[in-house]
Amino acid sequence: MRTEVVTATLAEVTEKGYDGLTVDAVAARSGVHKATLYRRWGGVDGLVAEALTASADQPWPLPDTGDLAGDLRLITREVFAVFTDPDLGPTPTALIAAAQRSDTGATALRAFFTARHRQAATVAERAIERGELPAGTDGAEVVRAATAPLYYRLFVSGEPLDARTAERAADAAALAARAGLFAPEAD
Repeated sequence: MRTEVVTATLAEVTEKGYDGLTVDAVAARSGVHKATLYRRWGGVDGLVAEALTASADQPWPLPDTGDLAGDLRLITREVFAVFTDPDLGPTPTALIAAAQRSDTGATALRAFFTARHRQAATVAERAIERGELPAGTDGAEVVRAATAPLYYRLFVSGEPLDARTAERAADAAALAARAGLFAPEAD
């Protein structure tokens, strides 16, 4: 049932946005009775949160090029590719926009990104093991620094996003990490 509800929620929010998302439409599309949707998810905001939670549960295959900058470039290229793909991009864009419209959705969005950054921190942990980064470097912060310029353009400034911007963001984060900016300060 969860899969059908999440699939229906994603389709509805992609087609109609947050303002057009209704429990009735998700019920009709998923085949799950609307009383069940209200009981389990409480309404539209709960459905958006559930879609984000389901997305966070999906594994994110991480690159392992043997070089932090290379790994970060592949991560930022993936973010760029997903959000700029005419077929794939509308769904995550609509879901993030919807999540920003409610406290429940915003909480789920923060949890989604926390989980993704924690998972992607592996690329920095491997770089520490290779001696590329200082011990104690916060891998989640490294990934956050690499991807933040992309999300800024996508959801804040509306500036165009291109592959070079994605690569430059990865390189800047790698340089900052190698300089120790994400490592604990020495006493």
